[in-house]
Amino acid sequence: MKDPYKRRYLYLMLAIFGGISLSILVFFALFRFQGLGQAIDALGELLAPFIYGGVFAYLLRPMCNVFERIFGQYLPPKLRKAAPSLAVGLSLVAGILIVYVLIIMIVPQLYSSIRSLWDSLPDKVNRFLTWARERFGEDEVLLKLFNDAYSYLYSSVEHWADNTLAPYLTSLLNIVTGVGTGLYKVAKFLYNMLIGLIVAVYLLAGRKKLARQAVLIVRSTLKPKWAEAVLNEVAFMDRMFGGFIDGKILDSAIIGVLCYIGCAIFRFPSALLVSAIVGITNVIPFFGPFIGGVPATLLIMIDNPIKGLWFIVFILALQQLDGNLIGPAILGDRTGLSSFWVLFAIILCGGLWGIVGMVVCVPAFAVLFDIIKKLVRRGLERKDQIELWEQYKADFPDEVSKGKK
Repeated sequence: MKDPYKRRYLYLMLAIFGGISLSILVFFALFRFQGLGQAIDALGELLAPFIYGGVFAYLLRPMCNVFERIFGQYLPPKLRKAAPSLAVGLSLVAGILIVYVLIIMIVPQLYSSIRSLWDSLPDKVNRFLTWARERFGEDEVLLKLFNDAYSYLYSSVEHWADNTLAPYLTSLLNIVTGVGTGLYKVAKFLYNMLIGLIVAVYLLAGRKKLARQAVLIVRSTLKPKWAEAVLNEVAFMDRMFGGFIDGKILDSAIIGVLCYIGCAIFRFPSALLVSAIVGITNVIPFFGPFIGGVPATLLIMIDNPIKGLWFIVFILALQQLDGNLIGPAILGDRTGLSSFWVLFAIILCGGLWGIVGMVVCVPAFAVLFDIIKKLVRRGLERKDQIELWEQYKADFPDEVSKGKK
């Protein structure tokens, strides 16, 4: 279209049409939010096997790459064509064995610890109250507050165990006979997990081909400049999510092991249960140490109040070791987010998506922060105000350099 007036009118009509369409979509999303959420939940339930498979494949991909590199280097030349298939199979078997070994080693001991703790809880609470009376006297307000809190907590846990946990355990026990209302959910979960493993195999086997196809699609639909920007941002997202999640899992495993060693040395009660709580909750950024430290301290204080106080000192020292030595050595400063935005991301995503949101929110916000930073710099360049960006870099060099490692 060579006529500039016609081109201007065309762009104007497209802009009006786009604005009206966007307004309709926003109106529909706001006033049909509940139905939209139900549709998303239904779609997520339908695609659950592919979601599980994608997560499995993404977590196993680094192991698969290492195996493929080793096989490609050390196998005889005639067998090197089988290196990708061998790497996929071995990484999948290794992942399943790791999960199986962890379950066999930890779950029975955790169950026995929880069972013995639950059976002895009333006696330990009475001993704790006796100790509190001997140390602090008959403080009726304090004792009443503790009794009310304990009664509420005990009744809540008992109600959850009777009405939520017991039906699922019953359905698991009744799989052979086909009895139980939760059987369908259990069977569907197992089905999704099985199909997810099959999907993971296909994704791992075709990961290079799928990545190349995605690159071809991006470069065929976008201009070279924008295609390069999109591919660079996708690579940044991969580094951010993969590095952060893998590093956080490794960091939490180390903290859990160190916590267990410390609990065994200082003879804290329920050492395995306490260490599992501390290690698992440490996956959550920022709030993880507090979320895990509070219930672990209460478990120890119920059995031995003095050791509970010493455990507070121990867990604070362990978290300082993690925050100043272990965590930076494993993760570095990958996210580039300030403490304020980390806190904001965790609160927002945790309220929307629970524990999963709290885990993935930090790398997700880091990617969003990186995109906004690049858009701001590009906007300043187009308006010939790049000196403002250079001045910002000079005033806050750490903020600009974060996340580039």
